[in-house]
Amino acid sequence: MEFGWSPEEVSHRQKIRELLDVTLPDDWEALSAHGPGSRYQTDYSKSFCAKLAEQNLLVPNWPEQHGGCDSPVWHQFILGEEMWAAGEPRGAQYMNVNWLGPVLMRYGTEDQLERYLPPIRAGKSIWCQGFSEPSAGSDLAALRTAATPVDGGYRVSGAKIWTSYAGEADHCFLLARLPNVPGGPTGKSAIVILLTDMKSDGIQVKQIPALIGEGDIHEVFFDDVFVPAENRLGAEGQAWEIIGFALQNERTGIARYEFSRRVLDRAVKRLKETGRWGYPLVQDQAARAAIACEAAKMLVYRVVDGKAHDLPPDDYAAVARWAVVKADNAVNDFLTEFLPDGLYGTDHVLLAHHQRAIAAGVASGAAEIQLNLIARRWLGLPGENSKR
Repeated sequence: MEFGWSPEEVSHRQKIRELLDVTLPDDWEALSAHGPGSRYQTDYSKSFCAKLAEQNLLVPNWPEQHGGCDSPVWHQFILGEEMWAAGEPRGAQYMNVNWLGPVLMRYGTEDQLERYLPPIRAGKSIWCQGFSEPSAGSDLAALRTAATPVDGGYRVSGAKIWTSYAGEADHCFLLARLPNVPGGPTGKSAIVILLTDMKSDGIQVKQIPALIGEGDIHEVFFDDVFVPAENRLGAEGQAWEIIGFALQNERTGIARYEFSRRVLDRAVKRLKETGRWGYPLVQDQAARAAIACEAAKMLVYRVVDGKAHDLPPDDYAAVARWAVVKADNAVNDFLTEFLPDGLYGTDHVLLAHHQRAIAAGVASGAAEIQLNLIARRWLGLPGENSKR
């Protein structure tokens, strides 16, 4: 298998790195330590994404008809790698280009495309995803937020939790459930997706204090919120198909392994400078962490390659997602074991990785969920929906 990059891909990566070199402020590492959901980084990310858009670097693989350049999917992925290696200056907007835009392009109406895509490709729009609930964390099929059909749309009541970026978001990709009525849809077929204006009457956002970053997660309460029918994405009964497509992109679209490898290299440098590198145990554990990062990268590349060849989604996404979590944890374990002082000093990058690693096994679907998927679909072990 050829793992090399084409001259065009090398040039694309270099262009991104040059933009980062001349654009990121001198205090970027300290700024990014607040977390991508903080007001500090949100304000900066909007201006940064606008610069990416000016250089046709924000959504290069989008079709030309939707404002992109029809570039290969690898160009978008190279962008993601470089952004995460630099601490993700796109902030909350990585979600827009990673999976929200592609979902809208596949399932949205013409009116929805005209309304939502221009602000996304201009780097001006922030979205949050209303998935998890207090009584249904990673079990999306058990969600209870109600969407009651009314004249002209739906009335939504319920609550979401762990909602990233809700405090600054313009819109919410909201999952809700239709009422249980005789002869009506049930189970997964009763779920609808509503593209909800976060400024709607009846929405209350409450920040959840957390170690992973200021303003990163929230509770969101919906009290009889009206959502127009034209804001429903897809048909009633189609939501589960759309969610599957979205999660396939989300689970492998965050190049955490690039940030982890950057942090690992910095930690090794610190250990060498302070005379703590020469121990075989330290070197062995560093090598194991580096191998974990490389393995995660290769598994993610396998998924991206499938997209590049227009292959249908397969079970590698869950395997790759689990490998990324393991790589994040391997580097974090190395830091806490051999460079704990680095987590409480002035090195914002080390501290930021330590904080982000806490959420690595929860965001984009809990790690345990990925293991269940791997067990049933990949290994063929007995269980619900065990058919591959």
